[in-house]
Amino acid sequence: MLRLSHALAAMLAAALPTATSAATLQSFKGEYTVSLLGLSVAKASFSSSYEGDSYSIDGSGSSAGLATMFDDTRGTISSKGKISGKQLQPQAFRADYKSGKKASMIDIQFANGAVTATKVVPEPKKRNPKNWIALAASDLSSVLDPMAATVIHADSLDKVCGRTVKLYDGEMRANLTLTYDSKGSTSVRGYKGDTVTCRMGFEPVAGYRKNRKALNYLKNRSRITVTFAPVGQTGLYAPIHATVTTQIGTLTVSAERFEATE
Repeated sequence: MLRLSHALAAMLAAALPTATSAATLQSFKGEYTVSLLGLSVAKASFSSSYEGDSYSIDGSGSSAGLATMFDDTRGTISSKGKISGKQLQPQAFRADYKSGKKASMIDIQFANGAVTATKVVPEPKKRNPKNWIALAASDLSSVLDPMAATVIHADSLDKVCGRTVKLYDGEMRANLTLTYDSKGSTSVRGYKGDTVTCRMGFEPVAGYRKNRKALNYLKNRSRITVTFAPVGQTGLYAPIHATVTTQIGTLTVSAERFEATE
């Protein structure tokens, strides 16, 4: 099972362009740091390439700093798919990671915007039907994997916010609602220019246990902001900075590199 903390980290840190209508092959590189209470806890690096309406993304991440003393996690993640109009359509998502000596894997297959198969290793434990919100077939249509969910196709920065993203991480379905917060600018390796920040609401839909404290906090009390920047002239926008308040402090994801490499 992809734990919630890993799902959020993937969703916020795996932000790279995925597709465009241009026929020319283009590649991008993103490098991110994840910190908690100002202390570095993880690093991630992602490479993305696309040609025509097809995309592929490959990345790796690992614990960093003091976090390695408590949770030495490292792994790889990949996503591929197509874009139709202004809608991303994943075809496959896979995450392999290891925490200490425990290895885990998530594999999700898609067709026409719907999930067709999910494999999780180790297998999730048997759920108690009294407090488990089970997934229905309708929950798995028109959904995005944790990587594709970070990318917004919009006509301009002004139109990035004001939408709901349907996320599926291999177990849980959640709605991520983006509303406008503010405009600004930033400068990192590979990008200097305007940004837009959205407030993000988190709403679990299915595939979770009722009355789970961490989920209730994210839904009712957490303040989540995501700052987007344009990816060249592709019409795509990806996170360059994000913050999530948690029960133990503020989680921050920041891009150290955000640039086209080809």
